[in-house]
Amino acid sequence: MSPPPPSPDTPATSGTLLARPARDRAELLRRSRRLFGLGVLGLAVGLGYYTYNAKVVDPLHLYLGQIMIVLAALPSLLWARRARYGLPLFEVFMLTGLNTYAIPLLSGHQALKRFEPDAITTAALGVVLFQLAANLAFAFARAEPKRGDFWRTEIVSRNLPRYLGYGMAITTAYTVIILFTYWIPSELEGILRAACYGLGIIATFIQCRRWGQNQLPPGEKIAFTLLLVAQVIFSWAALFLVGGISIMLLGLLGYVSSSKKIPFVVLALVLPVVAVLHNGKSAMRLKYWENKAPPPTITDLPAFFSEWIDYGLDPEIKAKSEENNHLLERTSLFHIMCLVVSVTPERQPYLAGETYAQIPAQFIPRLFWPEKPPGHISTYTLAIYYGLQRPEDTVKTTIAFGLLTEAYANFGFFGLGALGTLMGLAFKLVSTWASESPVLSYGGMLMIVLMAWSFQTEFTLSIWLSSFVQGCVTVLGVPFFLRNFLK
Repeated sequence: MSPPPPSPDTPATSGTLLARPARDRAELLRRSRRLFGLGVLGLAVGLGYYTYNAKVVDPLHLYLGQIMIVLAALPSLLWARRARYGLPLFEVFMLTGLNTYAIPLLSGHQALKRFEPDAITTAALGVVLFQLAANLAFAFARAEPKRGDFWRTEIVSRNLPRYLGYGMAITTAYTVIILFTYWIPSELEGILRAACYGLGIIATFIQCRRWGQNQLPPGEKIAFTLLLVAQVIFSWAALFLVGGISIMLLGLLGYVSSSKKIPFVVLALVLPVVAVLHNGKSAMRLKYWENKAPPPTITDLPAFFSEWIDYGLDPEIKAKSEENNHLLERTSLFHIMCLVVSVTPERQPYLAGETYAQIPAQFIPRLFWPEKPPGHISTYTLAIYYGLQRPEDTVKTTIAFGLLTEAYANFGFFGLGALGTLMGLAFKLVSTWASESPVLSYGGMLMIVLMAWSFQTEFTLSIWLSSFVQGCVTVLGVPFFLRNFLK
């Protein structure tokens, strides 16, 4: 028996243009052309801006940086131009190359002053090689949509709004409890965190996707918005901006992927707030982390954020932040790439797969191997090997290396080419296999998890794969529980 067509509440993750009514096809074409035009305009403005304002010491770096921008943006432009609503997994993954590699090079990241121009050139060429390999593998790989129950059968087809509302409420409640109380025993913390944030990933993405398809009633919009804002605020109360930004980014991807529209009004409201909080973050961490001021209680949050905003708007703090700590530069991995390139293999031999050999151990449950190496073992290996940390330092601090730097540290340019080919091929296969899957099938859920992991740029391959598998187990396990125990 062939699988039933997707219901209105659980549309397929993508649909061909011919499968839709004529009015919908015309609207989709219009949105696709508009989004593509906006993308091309943004690309042209970016390239033009850096043509005249790039802070590079070698003209070759300007050209390499612009090539990076084009190769990072090209998949997203092609996705925008297609008359499909499919999830832009590979496209988002590649787009992270803008803030992690291209912009730090072109804006003259402060850390680049420590490296010779030749090292910067080599690092940039390595990034371009990775991008070319990934784009070519994704473009030329071939696969067919899967048709089994895993990919086509909806797990939750009734009472969807209720389940998604429960998911948002549970995740918000967990965020409050873990931040302001000691109710959860430490031995249960990891399990509950995975389960609750798995619910949050599902609920946030699908609700924003429904919103983009005009399927979210006004009452659900209000409830969802309040819970989402609460999650972001409570996550920021721990002085980690990245948690709240990740939640909002996941929601943005859900909305854009289903509507082919960019919510400019929302971005105009959110981005200035993030910039102000970023400016004041160092001063707040100095007070609450270094000087050990009492952390805020839930009733202290209005005063806490008021203080944070005051720091962010302070002219002296703002000027210092803009000079030394640009928001985009905080996500840079290019200077780490330059560090590894500058000493490998002349002073430090290639690792020849040492960090990749650490991957299998991460899939053994700690219950069966209590002495299992920590999840960030590959990151610690790289940090110690390149003299950035001592073994005892890794207990307190983790330095982001990213997939590309790890590939070069192990196998040089060959590693970068192989990694690009592998990632392009993997994203193409999964995207195609699930291209006709309802969002609430197991295949659709797999796509949501991969979407959430597609912008995790700071991980090594070991932690990326192991955390992705853990996320899949959690996210796919939640609907399995709902289907079998909450009928």
